[in-house]
Amino acid sequence: MVRRPVALIVALVLFTEALGIAVLNWSLGTLAERQNMSLAGIDPDVMATSSKAGGIGFGLYFAFCGLVALLVGLRNRPPAGFGRVLLISAAVVHALLGAFAWGLLGRQQFVFMMVVFALIVLLLMTYDVQPGPAADAPRDGDGGDGEPEGDGTAGERPEDGGEGTAGEGSPLTPPAAPTTP
Repeated sequence: MVRRPVALIVALVLFTEALGIAVLNWSLGTLAERQNMSLAGIDPDVMATSSKAGGIGFGLYFAFCGLVALLVGLRNRPPAGFGRVLLISAAVVHALLGAFAWGLLGRQQFVFMMVVFALIVLLLMTYDVQPGPAADAPRDGDGGDGEPEGDGTAGERPEDGGEGTAGEGSPLTPPAAPTTP
């Protein structure tokens, strides 16, 4: 089946992405610190520290998402509770990053974000709740014997003892038997 390999691939991609985000933001923070850069009068030390903290935060977030995906792949069970919410949030983050990447970075980064987004959604969908015995029940009002089932009300058909949907004397109503005293 495709579930386990997808979960393990998602875990690998998220771990790699966590490391990449952390290293990139740490490098940008170090660059801002060494060159004494400032943006709109913000203290360079604050910029460097916030870049490093953001890199660590997003790195841990993606690493935790990767851990959830790895556990899903190893256990071969669907993510539940907080893990499912975490994977859904990672999919939303990748969709938003993909939208920003299209405008700011280019097509290649957009395609990468959409591939990761698709993998996370595929992971969530392949481990979706499996249909139970109710899925084997007949559909479209077919009772299994070729005759449509009704809504369960009495008197639906004339032979059930009710009036039926056709009026008296219609071609669908059988003629009344003569009564003799």
